Amino acid sequence: MNGTQMKAIVLTKYGSFDVLQLKEVEKPTPGGNEALVKIHATSLNAADMEIMRGDFMPRLLYKGLFKPKYTILGTDLAGTIESVGKNVKEFKPGDEIWGDLSFPYKHGAFAEYVCIPEKALRLKPASMTFEEAAATPTSAVVALQHLRCKRPLEKGHKVLLNGAGGSVGTFAIQIAKHFGAEVTAVDSTKKLDMLSEIGADHVIDYTKEDFTKNGKHYDLIVDVVVQRWAFAYKRALSPNGIAVLVGGSMKKVFLNVLLGLFIKVTTGKKIGLGMWKPNKKEDLDFLQELFETGKVKPVIDKTYPLSKIPEAMKRLEKGGVMGKAVVRVVDEKKS
Repeated sequence: MNGTQMKAIVLTKYGSFDVLQLKEVEKPTPGGNEALVKIHATSLNAADMEIMRGDFMPRLLYKGLFKPKYTILGTDLAGTIESVGKNVKEFKPGDEIWGDLSFPYKHGAFAEYVCIPEKALRLKPASMTFEEAAATPTSAVVALQHLRCKRPLEKGHKVLLNGAGGSVGTFAIQIAKHFGAEVTAVDSTKKLDMLSEIGADHVIDYTKEDFTKNGKHYDLIVDVVVQRWAFAYKRALSPNGIAVLVGGSMKKVFLNVLLGLFIKVTTGKKIGLGMWKPNKKEDLDFLQELFETGKVKPVIDKTYPLSKIPEAMKRLEKGGVMGKAVVRVVDEKKS
């Protein structure tokens, strides 16, 4: 590989994991307002899998109805600036950065290098490893924003997190505990010990118990793996309770939002979507402070080399990942 090329996981068509190919591609050159970043680590998100498969919403959002518009996936990253465009003022070569290349940015973190607009750059906290920094931006911001998107989260609130053992859920447990909530975490048997270790007050094994039928009620339900109908959430909500739907079956999410309008009018309970704003500075600053004070720490399941991203995606699809699957692009011992 010469100096003008790099390795990347490339997606040229929609499909299953075999459409992800490790290839040598042209190394990008930064524009005037961009920095060229050498990526040390990246991490996987459910959105990467949705784009790979060609799910309807990603096709629509990224204007790739018939083939992927962006051929290199990956949004979360941490790395070192190698060079900057002539108009970049606040960053310089050698700066260690972290960031999120979600919409409206163009992804590209499943590679050795990527060009990033200056406005999307943030200095990496010195206390974070590259792996920790790459595990944080998308999932932690999604968790924070959905916990408090409908009203402030207060001490004593009873919060239930369904699908708590994944990337968003593991951050949400720790953030909710910071706000003083009583947290119930729902996931599979093998994840329960980990959920307790990171702060959950109660754990429920979804293979043995349905949280919507056990007679308990919650002020806030955050569901990242939506598989139920709105009336089940209604049953589990306290008076004036709120259920926020994050991911899972898009058909059920959409229909539940419509059903939620009826439930709100008839009962006062709210069931709906929360809005996610990537790269919100105030939220990232807040999360950085929680990390530096030891109140929030990413749960890293396993670290993969760049070439093993398809294998990591398979494990993510099967629900086997605890927290985040991280990809180490640069071997720190050799860099």
